[in-house]
Amino acid sequence: MVDSGPDVGGRGLVRVLGLWRRRPVLCWSVLLAVPFIVATASIARHAWYPVLDLAMTELRVRDVGTAHTPLVGLPGRIGRFPDQGSHPGPLSFYAVAPIYRLVGSSAHGLEYATVLLSVAALVTALWLARRRGGAPMVMAVATLLSLLLWRYGPSLLTQPWNPYLPVLPWVVVLLATWSILDRDPVGWLPFVGFGSLAAQTHIPYVGLVGGLGALALATTAWRAVREPAARARSLRWCGGSLALLGLLWLPPAIDQLAGHRNISMIIDYFRNPPEAAVGFGTGARVLLGHLDPFHALAQGSYSHLVVAGTDASTGSVAVGGVVLLAWIVAAVVSVRRRLAPVLPLHAVVGAALLLGFVSLSRIFGTVWYYLSLWMVGTAGLLLLATAWTAYLLVRERRGPDVDRVVRIGLAAVALVSLVAFTVECATFRPPESTLSDPLGVIVARTDRALRDGTGGVARSDRLVVTWNDAHYIGSQGYGLVSELERRGWTVGVPDTWRIPVTRQRVVPDDRADHELRFASGRYLDELRTSGEPGVTLLASYDPRDATARRRYARERAELVSSLRARGLDAAAEQVDTTLFTVSLEPSLTPREKVLVAELLRLGQPIGVLVEIGRAHV
Repeated sequence: MVDSGPDVGGRGLVRVLGLWRRRPVLCWSVLLAVPFIVATASIARHAWYPVLDLAMTELRVRDVGTAHTPLVGLPGRIGRFPDQGSHPGPLSFYAVAPIYRLVGSSAHGLEYATVLLSVAALVTALWLARRRGGAPMVMAVATLLSLLLWRYGPSLLTQPWNPYLPVLPWVVVLLATWSILDRDPVGWLPFVGFGSLAAQTHIPYVGLVGGLGALALATTAWRAVREPAARARSLRWCGGSLALLGLLWLPPAIDQLAGHRNISMIIDYFRNPPEAAVGFGTGARVLLGHLDPFHALAQGSYSHLVVAGTDASTGSVAVGGVVLLAWIVAAVVSVRRRLAPVLPLHAVVGAALLLGFVSLSRIFGTVWYYLSLWMVGTAGLLLLATAWTAYLLVRERRGPDVDRVVRIGLAAVALVSLVAFTVECATFRPPESTLSDPLGVIVARTDRALRDGTGGVARSDRLVVTWNDAHYIGSQGYGLVSELERRGWTVGVPDTWRIPVTRQRVVPDDRADHELRFASGRYLDELRTSGEPGVTLLASYDPRDATARRRYARERAELVSSLRARGLDAAAEQVDTTLFTVSLEPSLTPREKVLVAELLRLGQPIGVLVEIGRAHV
């Protein structure tokens, strides 16, 4: 009895290791999914009330399967407000909708669905790795994915914001392209599926996915001509995937032919941009900054970096240049030494870097951090290709003894990354909680007041929501529309907001029974004291305690004084009328940026007032 314990334990370990060798995709999939299970538990603990883009997203997900099923993506910086264009397609809304409905159409359903999409991308990536190099390649790619999960962070990987949702699908696109170039046409299926999801959801991926698709298609066609033996299989997978491509892009095509011609708006926007592109110099700086691994290690997860005005592409150009040079050397050596297994991967990395450089150089206006998030995945694949080349060269000299060292190293990196990511998953807060939490309070109070008949509102009345937001460009106003609709009220917006809130939710002035005015900060004070007849305060809330109010007043005074001292009187005036706009001022000093960010975090009083509508006048 005493001696059997170690034997049993030893046999158990042998079985586990044997399973890991036989079913590496399954085992690594389970391991990578564990942090997302933890994240799901964290999500469930905290109430969440989506604002701004996420509120717009939920409105569209709510419409899937109805007469107003969306045909295009989320509105973007395309064209001119109020007739701006949208991102290409609605595939992300369709992908999120089933889980969203399954959990009762709650806001958390958006996050649960995003978690499942992230896990699906991870599993597909591991499956593609298995096809490229068996269990060892699965381990290498799993380590890369672990690093990417830690770098992106749970906040980015669990919310369906359109710049965030495609980051893991993009990694699948890179690996699928590698498969296609490596004579595995099965890669076409995940390429089309995840590539369409990325390209429809956020417009920068159109060029990235399209460029890799052109490379893969050209390679497939060239091989079909030169290699008759493989022609039938290649054409079968390629043809079937092209059919899937047509199906997935049918909604945007319907909009283009019989709707609002969003594709034409996108084309016109890039042909006639509102401002000059940032250029090749900035494009190179951002690209090389993302190749600096020390910057990534120092900065950590994007869950801790996402603030107004953040440009998270400020890594060292010099270090990034060294990393790029190391990859170039590795690629050249691979060609000269005829390291066939790694050559297709180097080709994918080279194409992705070139496409990325062009994409970054064509950014108009501010280089927001979210416009280059895909570079994290590209940089990861570059490091994988470089390390694999080094491994092949060392193995030629040292023999298979090096394999054990590599396996131990990969396992250690994967384990540390996953532990760090899991810790974050256990503690992260809902998206934009400084806006979401106060919105939850004001929605509950507004709903209660409306149900009590305050302001003479009946359940059957049609309400139009407007906002005067001194704080965050109407973010909570969008959330107010979505949350009241969730609670069964018939709400909409004026025609000005027909694109972000959708056309079917427009309420003309002469058809509104009442107007609900969301106001914050100075605007709330003005409406409260205006004495305007027929206007009743439904609810108000100040998220700051006495200490936070004193701090807000002190830091506001410092910010206004600093702006005026530097001749930025217009920006100083905007501090009390549109604070978020001040954060976009390009000439802010580092101290002024800190002050603006802190004021945005502290928040201002918010409230909802009701006014009798024109239909009652």
